[in-house]
Amino acid sequence: MSKSLKRVRKALEDAGLAHEIREVGQARTAQEAADSVGCHLDQIAKSIIFRAEDSGEAVLFLTAGGNKVCTEKATALAGEPLGKADATLIRAQTGFAIGGVSPVGHMNPIRAWIDPRLLEFEDVWAAAGTPRHVVAMDPRELPRLTGAVEADFTL
Repeated sequence: MSKSLKRVRKALEDAGLAHEIREVGQARTAQEAADSVGCHLDQIAKSIIFRAEDSGEAVLFLTAGGNKVCTEKATALAGEPLGKADATLIRAQTGFAIGGVSPVGHMNPIRAWIDPRLLEFEDVWAAAGTPRHVVAMDPRELPRLTGAVEADFTL
C-alpha cells in the first residue's frame, strides 16, 4: 500500500469515519472514476488545486465531477490572483501526485472551499491518494475534515 493511500486511510480512521476505499485501475478523470464505481458524475469530488500568486501557496476547491471552477469566482474567494499549480507545488503542499489528490490526508494545511452540489448526495467518491484508488465518504463530513468553506465558485 502506498504512503499516500495509507495517509488517507489514517485520516479517515482518525476522524472516526466509515469509508470504503476501492482500487479502480485508472481514475485520472471524474468520468473514469464515476464509470469505475457506478455513480453519477457529480458524486465524484474533484480536488482542484490552484497556486495563490501572492502567497505562493496551493489552495483547494472541492467540486462536483460535472462542474468546472470559475477562476474569477475562485480568485474572489481566495482574495488573491490564482494561477496554475504545478506538480511540484501540489506535491509539496498536499503530499499527493496530480491525479491522486485526496481531500483528506494532506501533508500541510491548505485553504479550501467546497461546491454545495457535493453536499446534495448521501455519499461521494474522491481520490484516495493515488490515481488508481477512490474513497467513498459522506460529503457532509468534508467541511469538518478539510476546513473547506461552502461557496459558489463554479461556472
